[in-house]
Amino acid sequence: MTDSWEVSCRPRRKRTLWAFVGLGWAGAVAAVVPAASTGMGAWLVPGLLCALAGFAALHRVTVRVGADGGGLHSRTLLRRRSVPWSEVAELRIRVRYAHLARGQESRRVSVRLRDGRRWELPLPRAWTPRTGEFDATLDRLRALHRRHGSGATTAEPGPLTVISGRTTGSGRLGSVVACVLLLAGAALAARTVPDAGAYEREWESATPCAPGTPAAERGDCLRTVRAVIARTEPDLPKKTSWLYFTDDRPMERLAVSSEAAEQFRAGDRVRLTVWRGVVKEVAGDRHVWREHTPGAGDFAMLAAALVLAAGYPAARVLLRVRGRRRPDGEVLPSALPFGASLVVTALWLLPLCYLHPAAPFASPTTTVWTSLGTLTTLTLLVWAWRATRIRPPGEDGEPGVPADQEVFLPARFLDATDYNPHHFGTHVVVGGDDPPAVVPHPGPGRFAARPLPVSRLTLTRVRPIREGDADTIPGNWHVAELDDAGTPVRLAAAPADLTRILRALHLPRTPAAPVPEAGTATP
Repeated sequence: MTDSWEVSCRPRRKRTLWAFVGLGWAGAVAAVVPAASTGMGAWLVPGLLCALAGFAALHRVTVRVGADGGGLHSRTLLRRRSVPWSEVAELRIRVRYAHLARGQESRRVSVRLRDGRRWELPLPRAWTPRTGEFDATLDRLRALHRRHGSGATTAEPGPLTVISGRTTGSGRLGSVVACVLLLAGAALAARTVPDAGAYEREWESATPCAPGTPAAERGDCLRTVRAVIARTEPDLPKKTSWLYFTDDRPMERLAVSSEAAEQFRAGDRVRLTVWRGVVKEVAGDRHVWREHTPGAGDFAMLAAALVLAAGYPAARVLLRVRGRRRPDGEVLPSALPFGASLVVTALWLLPLCYLHPAAPFASPTTTVWTSLGTLTTLTLLVWAWRATRIRPPGEDGEPGVPADQEVFLPARFLDATDYNPHHFGTHVVVGGDDPPAVVPHPGPGRFAARPLPVSRLTLTRVRPIREGDADTIPGNWHVAELDDAGTPVRLAAAPADLTRILRALHLPRTPAAPVPEAGTATP
């Protein structure tokens, strides 16, 4: 690593990584030697896996990232890259969610170049909540960018953009791949429907074999075989239940359901119904087991379920397309309204596909069923489209609050202040004889109300929610950036409610230039 770099990032736990490198390549050699001496190609698979693991560890241990007055530099096992500061437009935080049960996030530095391309640095990397060293490194990188970048200035850093899976500026490749894979599975299941239907009809129309039927023709008729159960083996965790017979004709054992293995007993005399060489039924005095034969309805229902499942990632892609013109870092509306539409659609579509896989309009009942279900789905999709509309800041809301009426509007101050201690406020009450105030309840009454210092507040701008504002507020709310006697304060509420609050407060705008459209979240 070049010592002249002002910022230098190296991987942690280098000894552990080098140990994995040695173990991986040692395992690869240990697998190749017996494969070469015995000629057994099966040894090549674990050898290849060990070699890949060793290569991945070697790639990670050799990563170097640095920065100096000349720009950003990255060195990996396969590539070296340097970008001058004049080509860097912005340094951002890229958040990826992992370990959701623990609430942890992975954070890395993302570089946006002036030509629109993006470059994610392999280092530094941090997991929340231990981000102190990461934040310090990012601050030093941003200081170098301000000093040596195009239009270098020593002014205070601008707002920091945070990109995550729920904001604009993040990729949609994962959702596209998931959608394509689910649709491919649905196509395969739909292609199997005719064959499954034909097989099901042949099984249902099969008749017992007549006496004297030649052996070559017994496959298409039902053959009955007497047998005695030797023992049963109910299913263990993640294992199959079995019936064992005293005679190996037609088979030594048969896989059955766990209920059947528990109902049958050793010594039971049973009748086996065989069709096309497969035991389809085991009948005894205490229990009868029948093999489930997947039919056209099963595969049609599976195909419909996969199509509906593909609708959710498709909805996420749609939301990203709708927000493509918005600045990076804005939180997109949730796709849950489309998910609710898909769930309601499944309630009527899946039973229809199972019971009538090939003819949804064959009878008046199925025609009404299909028509009403389709109308319901279309109505819900229109509602979901409207519910997930991206509303630009500044749209007019409802009329102002009457002066003689108190209205409690859901709103949250995202910063702790003297009128919002410990973020206790959940609503803002406006109207009536008293001044606007923050309250921790939806009313009525002004119990525990904290009056707002209207004389100290000025409005800077109104913008959508961005990643890092708060995880407890809906993504379709807007944020009003206020100036409280030199201290920035953020007020979040639904667009219409926020407009009513600002009108009731009569807040003037600050004479300062508006904040540029970039993420305002803090790391």
